[in-house]
Amino acid sequence: MTAPASMFRTVLGDGFGRLHPELRRRFSVGLASGEACIGRGVMHRIWHGPAYVKPFLALGATRNILVPRAGRDVPFVIENVPYTDTFGRETVSFVRTFDLPGRPRRFDAQMVLSPKGDRILDYLGTHQHLASELHFAAEPDGSLLIRSGEHRFREGPVDVRVPELLGATAEVRESFDDTTGRFRIRVRVVNRRFGPLFGYEGSFTASYTDAAAPGTRPGLRPVREEARG
Repeated sequence: MTAPASMFRTVLGDGFGRLHPELRRRFSVGLASGEACIGRGVMHRIWHGPAYVKPFLALGATRNILVPRAGRDVPFVIENVPYTDTFGRETVSFVRTFDLPGRPRRFDAQMVLSPKGDRILDYLGTHQHLASELHFAAEPDGSLLIRSGEHRFREGPVDVRVPELLGATAEVRESFDDTTGRFRIRVRVVNRRFGPLFGYEGSFTASYTDAAAPGTRPGLRPVREEARG
């Protein structure tokens, strides 16, 4: 059966068909398919770079950007729920909740298709102050590779590109392990000058639900939505 159109299929083009079938279903989540995907699993490792990185991670954590604590074998949930945002754009949530000691921590992102339809715009945090371009590629082994491009900071009239010295490049690899029946994910965030800053790797299972029932749960959408693409 041909998978319903989704923003992810649009940006991958012919590469979408090269993904593992389980990845094709997972990244068919959207308004057209009417499905939401909830992943539950374990982050086998959440790591940080040098000590001087921690204050920046702690600052970002106040807006649900990145995770300020390291850990091993941390239970987590990822919620991929499609909805229409305030500006009429199809949006898919990528809200990750990590059950760390003390209290859970969240890493929020909301994805929309760029106006040209050639990339995904990833709005980070509770107020969408940071926006990143994401480029998707299907790997020969059926896995999915996502790399970030330009980052922009937006607040009120301010709309500036984040300099490479301050910004970082994120690389996400997601695959499906037929032996275990689990998705595998690995994330690395690296600064060009300072090296690796943050990352995690783990595995999870996925379940699919009707996106319209019960709808987007309270707290899943950001406090503020950014109109600029």
